[in-house]
Formats: sequence, structure tokens, C-alpha cells
Amino acid sequence: MERSVAVCGLGGLGSNVAVMLARAGVKKLHIIDFDRVDMTNLDRQYYFRRNIGEYKTSALENIIHDIGADTEVIPHCARLDGENIADILKNDDIICECLDGADEKAELVNAVLEKFPEKYIISATGMAGLYSANNIRTRRITDKFYICGDGTSDMSEGIYSPRVMLCASHQANAVLRILKGESENE
Repeated sequence: MERSVAVCGLGGLGSNVAVMLARAGVKKLHIIDFDRVDMTNLDRQYYFRRNIGEYKTSALENIIHDIGADTEVIPHCARLDGENIADILKNDDIICECLDGADEKAELVNAVLEKFPEKYIISATGMAGLYSANNIRTRRITDKFYICGDGTSDMSEGIYSPRVMLCASHQANAVLRILKGESENE
């Protein structure tokens, strides 16, 4: 059975997670976002000037195809909320939470843990500032719930591309380890 990976939110984390997973050979990616690419996204998101004005789902689908990855991309242009999370994610096996706001993050994680205890969820928090790259790590919270990041920094400290990319790499690596039957020890 081919496993489906959902990437929820296609900003700095999600756009990079999706591209890394496609490059690593993940066969089925469900990418979800409601927003359009704008100029302010280019500093840390995997988009280009030519994508400005496009929906992130459409732009990222085309980028993944441009890479030449043998990945089935399922774009879903929607804002996730308590009303639609279960329906949108019902066919996915592994879910990457890559949303911006703390409330949105919590809503998605809680919904997955409650409605889909059989699914993996990989969340991210704490990647702001210019702290050491070594503070970004992956922690196993429960059997199927992982959190990537430093767990302490917040967005008021500024968001910079290197730490966002590090956290996205941790999320993508966690997905690949799960797909290969590995898990984190913590």
C-alpha cells in the first residue's frame, strides 16, 4: 500500500517539507493551503518571483513537477478548521503540521490525535531567532506524535530562513524514518 503524506500549510515549513519529500521519493503528497504567494514569502518559502499571485497549492505542485519528482501531488486549496479537518485528512497516513498560528497548530494536532489515533502527526514549534542550529531537534511525544523545533523560541524573535529550513528538514526526515519503519527514541 502506498502511503499518503499530507503537508498542512505551505509556507516556510510546508513548502520546504513538500519539496524535500518529493526529492526523497515520496510517491503521494497531499498539499493543503488557502493562500497565494506574495513577495514577502520569497525570503524563506520555496517559491519564486514567477509564482507571485498564484495559489500556493498550484505553484508548489508545478515546482514539484519541474523538479522531475515521480510524486503524485494532490493539491487542496482550503483553510483547515474544526469543520473540515477530518474530511480533508481522512485518506492520509502521515500528517505534517506546518501552520503559522499557535491556535491553528493546536486545533490540527488535537483533531488528528482525537479523530485519527492511527495516523502519525509531525508538528513544529520553536524555530525563530538566530539561536544555535543545534537547538532544533525532533522529540517523540507519543507513539505517533512528534514535535520538531527548539520548543522555546517564538515569532517575536524574528523568523529567519536557516532555522525554518532546519525545522522543515527535521519534519521531512521524521516522515522518511516513519515510512522506513524507524522512530525517534525520545
